[in-house]
Amino acid sequence: MSTRVKDNGATTARLPWWVSGDLNAAFGLGFNVLVNVLVLASLCVGVVQIPKGDVFGIILPALAIQLLIGNGYYAFLARRLARRENRTDVCAMPYGPSVPHMFIVTFVIMLPTYLATKDPIRAWEAGLAWSFIIGLIVLAGAFVGPYIRRFTPRAALLGTLAGISIAFISMRPAAQMWQALWIALPVFAIIVIGFFTGRKLPGNIPIGLAALLVGTAIGWIGGYMSAPDVVTAVKDVAIGLPTFNISLLRKGLSAVAPLLATAIPLGIYNFCEGMTNVESAAVAGDSYNLRSVLLADGTGAVVGAALGSPFPPAVYIGHPGWKEAGGRTTYSLASGVVIALMCFLGLFGLLSALIPLPAIVPILLYIGLLIGAQAFASVPKAHAVAVVVAIIPNVASWATGQIDDVLSAAGTSATKVGNDALAKAGVVYDGLKSLGGGAILAGMVLGAIVAFMIDKRYYWAAGYCAAGAVLSFIGLIHGEQVGWAASPGIALGYLFAAVVCLAFSFNSTPAPAQMPDEHAAAAAEVPEHLVAVEPTR
Repeated sequence: MSTRVKDNGATTARLPWWVSGDLNAAFGLGFNVLVNVLVLASLCVGVVQIPKGDVFGIILPALAIQLLIGNGYYAFLARRLARRENRTDVCAMPYGPSVPHMFIVTFVIMLPTYLATKDPIRAWEAGLAWSFIIGLIVLAGAFVGPYIRRFTPRAALLGTLAGISIAFISMRPAAQMWQALWIALPVFAIIVIGFFTGRKLPGNIPIGLAALLVGTAIGWIGGYMSAPDVVTAVKDVAIGLPTFNISLLRKGLSAVAPLLATAIPLGIYNFCEGMTNVESAAVAGDSYNLRSVLLADGTGAVVGAALGSPFPPAVYIGHPGWKEAGGRTTYSLASGVVIALMCFLGLFGLLSALIPLPAIVPILLYIGLLIGAQAFASVPKAHAVAVVVAIIPNVASWATGQIDDVLSAAGTSATKVGNDALAKAGVVYDGLKSLGGGAILAGMVLGAIVAFMIDKRYYWAAGYCAAGAVLSFIGLIHGEQVGWAASPGIALGYLFAAVVCLAFSFNSTPAPAQMPDEHAAAAAEVPEHLVAVEPTR
């Protein structure tokens, strides 16, 4: 290790800009982000029907700016930490578009708006407003996040995320896999074996890259892909430079109220997940300032929304893995610069034409499985029931959306068919719709209530019941829209549940003043093979 001497005679380590391990870490993270960008571009074009010109000319260049700002800032934080502690083994935090959020904004925000208005631009505007709100909440979370995390059980936060992963991340890719299983299942097998067992490939080839190459080869050899589409994509390659799209954002914010039911809990999850990742980095030896990390995430979402990207960025899980791979202070910045250049040069349309969709969707299914599995692995065993309860509203929301889409395709609606006719067919439509209203926040509240009940912390359970009553009364949960007295009957149910919890508290031992350290307890129970699978957020 080279050294240098300060004026006061103290010896300090010389901090290099690049080391050999940075290449391995930069490739791994860069490939992970590359797949995520391919996926979000496919979601914009294939699901929301946003014109390709807008996706590759506006959204992806805006995303590129997010990557440059965030990864550059994290490289700065890493080098500042290294100099302060006089170390050369500091690893930068990984950063990119948040995987859970890109599915949520697509299927929970933009797709319903598109189906209701038949206008992809309106859907895009709603996504921008949602991402902007997420950014503001994360910025606020930099100051209040530690308190929310302290008093909300992890089962509630991760349980509702597991519900999203099962319903909105896993189901569609699983169905798409079975449309061309001869391509998708071999890819899925490589991913499961490589990621869930830790099996290494010859030459240490990244598992994700190998899976994509195998699926792409099968797709082209089997005639699934079209050479003329590649020729067209080559002709469409064009440089896209970021510009401010304030008018789109402003139009989206004009109808902001319905977005709050998902933006508020997801913003809370964002900064809680950021806190977990900062703790993970500290365990690996790199203690970053939590507020600095959260401010970067929030700023990235706000700036991206103003430029036209509806996809909030986030610090990724996986810092210990990239550090173990040899990454130091600038590997993340290198990957961000490469992906940003690909966005600016319009190369992702060409990549979409080269890589078959059935080779990509197994990776999405893996992400959904991983998020769902970690929800159970990262909480105390007794809280598994709370995780399941938190999942249920999200499944109800997904089921309601499927019913609505089917009826819409048939030229009718649930209102026209009537609840009685649906009930005779075995569909409890009105109950599903109420249960799934504001599903993300509803799952978090219900998960917290059950977790506190299991822990015999009845005052806390009553408090969350009271919160559920307020939120349902104003329509943030279990309502079709935000408004006064949106769901008074449901609010009353929460109040009665609060009374039950208080009644039990009279015959129980008083709960300790502070929350139990469930995070430490859960960490001891996390299976090693799940901890190792960290690069994807």
